[in-house]
Amino acid sequence: MPAVIKDVWYNPANRAFEGRIDITRGGKSFRYPCSIEGPMNMAPSEVRRRMESKARDMSDTPPAVFSSL
Repeated sequence: MPAVIKDVWYNPANRAFEGRIDITRGGKSFRYPCSIEGPMNMAPSEVRRRMESKARDMSDTPPAVFSSL
């Protein structure tokens, strides 16, 4: 499942990185909002890894719950 991270920002009030991840599965794209807690100086590679992992976990939801793009 290819994943593309879009529009990541840091929310200091929540002490978390937030953004959206697009996952392509079966020829369709699905968008997931993600938020991962961490310090502002967290390595970008770790932010990407954790956000992609969280989105992939959410993508295991039954397809009837998805909104298709």
